[in-house]
Amino acid sequence: QVQLQESGGATVQAGGSLRLTCLGSHAPHCMAWLRQIPGREREAVATIHTSGGPTYSSDDIKGRFTISRDNDRNSMYLQMNSLKPEDSAMYFCAAKWFGRCSVNTNEEGYQYWGKGTQVTVAS
Repeated sequence: QVQLQESGGATVQAGGSLRLTCLGSHAPHCMAWLRQIPGREREAVATIHTSGGPTYSSDDIKGRFTISRDNDRNSMYLQMNSLKPEDSAMYFCAAKWFGRCSVNTNEEGYQYWGKGTQVTVAS
């Protein structure tokens, strides 16, 4: 069993930055950040495999967010810059050992989940 714990969520002004951290008891090969706004479906934001090769949900996200991982520390990060009010959401860390590692992966494929960290961007 893998435990995941997110941290780093906060309330910031539009244009600001945040760095989210996902600390795991282990670091499965595929790790991902997803987010959910109340009343809407959860959506993938970015994924990263042990061997690298990050994927992002859109060019906009790719231009503002950077996903990274430190396998020695069983950790994954999401650096978020130029934050917008529409980025406000609960951000979740998810992971799995095997299978395709992409923002197009069905979230049901993730074996392990954190409880989430809230990001609020004020306009």
